[in-house]
Formats: sequence, structure tokens, C-alpha cells
Amino acid sequence: MRDPFLTMALNNAWANATLYGAIAGLSAADLAAPRPGFFPSLKATLNHIYEVDLFYVDALEAGGLGRSVYDRDTIGRVADLAAAQAEVDRRLTAFCRELVPATLDESRVTERREGPVAEKVGALLLHLFQHQIHHRGQAHTMVAEAGIAPPQLDDFHLEYGRVPSAAAYWT
Repeated sequence: MRDPFLTMALNNAWANATLYGAIAGLSAADLAAPRPGFFPSLKATLNHIYEVDLFYVDALEAGGLGRSVYDRDTIGRVADLAAAQAEVDRRLTAFCRELVPATLDESRVTERREGPVAEKVGALLLHLFQHQIHHRGQAHTMVAEAGIAPPQLDDFHLEYGRVPSAAAYWT
């Protein structure tokens, strides 16, 4: 079996690309339009996914940016947000490609409001994947509410029913 952390990183990159492909035609106004969900719009939800990904990928890479990743303007166009998300997905996938079992037990510092907290790499990765799935599911519902057929995002792992677009991520 392929490394499960790498597989989840590839699944994440594919799911994000698929979701962004479905909403590629949304205007900036439609992206920012109020929608039911934890965050009030697709723009807010997708920017949240992106910036939390930045936060954790920077911590995994020991980049030192910490909470400064949140000091940015939100991205208001689908194409720009898709490109930014694809770049952080590429970094996460690259990190997971280089993982060795010992790395999973290494600590990385996450800068919290209360101060720095050391977390294990394995726990950070599991949390990040869960966070992505959780909020991407909310975005999926918002896509439907926007009148767009939500794309299939869960047929990645199994041979049976794997959507053709996922095959490119398995190579």
C-alpha cells in the first residue's frame, strides 16, 4: 500500500482541483454571495481552508511564518484562489513524499495566540487532512446552493468507482 499520508495529500490536491474546476465560472460577486454554512460564503470558506493549509504546511516545513500567514487580504477571484490553493497543495504533497516513519514523531512548533505549542508531525498531518475534508464538505454544499452541480469528491481511494480525473494523481 502507498504511504497513507502521501495518499491523503494527493487526494486533497485532487479534491481541491476538482472543486475549483466546478466553480471556475463563478464571478467574484457569486463567490462572495451569502451562503448557508459555518462561514458566510464560498469566498470565506475557501480562503479559510487556504490560510489554515498555509499555517500548517509552514509549521510542517519549519518555515517560521506562524500566525503571520493570517495577515493577508482574502483572495476574491476563483482563479487566483485556485492557483494559491494548488501551490500549497503542491508543498504539502512534496512534504509527504519525503516523509519517513521517524519524521512522524518529530515535533513542529505551531504559533498559537497563547504562545508556541509543539505538536507531532503525524498529528499535524491527520488534523490538517481532517480540517480540509470538514470545510471542503461545507463548500460542497455551498456549491449546490449556488446552482452548480457539486462534483464527486469521495471516489479517490478505491479501484471500484474511482473517477477518471483521480487517476492522474495516482501516478
